[in-house]
Amino acid sequence: MPTILHIHGWRLFFYANERNEPPHIHARKGSADCKFWLHPGSYDIEESYAYRLSPADRRAIRRIIFEHFDYIVAEYEAFQRGAK
Repeated sequence: MPTILHIHGWRLFFYANERNEPPHIHARKGSADCKFWLHPGSYDIEESYAYRLSPADRRAIRRIIFEHFDYIVAEYEAFQRGAK
């Protein structure tokens, strides 16, 4: 599972065995764990699941994903092509 970013204690990563899913990113910080679908066409994200995510954590990780949206999408696409 390649990690693409470490920011403010958050680790953002992909799983290698999820090729049939639409673009998404996993994030973990301590015991908080979440997954967000990426919608490149509308420059939006959608929460897929969240475990032990406080409202402050939810705001923080959403902000991180939006701030690095283009990079995350590019890394996801490169990973799925096998370039990573």
